[in-house]
Amino acid sequence: MGATNAVTDANFASDVLQSDTPVLVDFWAEWCGPCRKVDTLLEEIAGEMGDKVRIVKLNIDDNPETARAYRVLSVPTLTMFKGGEPVQSIAGARPKSDLIKLIETAL
Repeated sequence: MGATNAVTDANFASDVLQSDTPVLVDFWAEWCGPCRKVDTLLEEIAGEMGDKVRIVKLNIDDNPETARAYRVLSVPTLTMFKGGEPVQSIAGARPKSDLIKLIETAL
């Protein structure tokens, strides 16, 4: 994966909700074509903004509890968390500029 990290139902609370740094969660699935496009952009952004934000990926098929808890109905869904709370979400593949704007909402 590189600059992004995987999270699971088991470590979501500790890695995302209890993080001192804002966290962008990429809710994705293996079978999702647009998710692969977003993944490349997220790797770039993690390399550029890694000192300001953590970017993590949660596979919704392997971790249905967290996806259900945050009402993820389509993938990719990208949700910014700050202080343990979701602050904004976008669904679908978006350009890099939109992803950066999403991150900046929590900085």
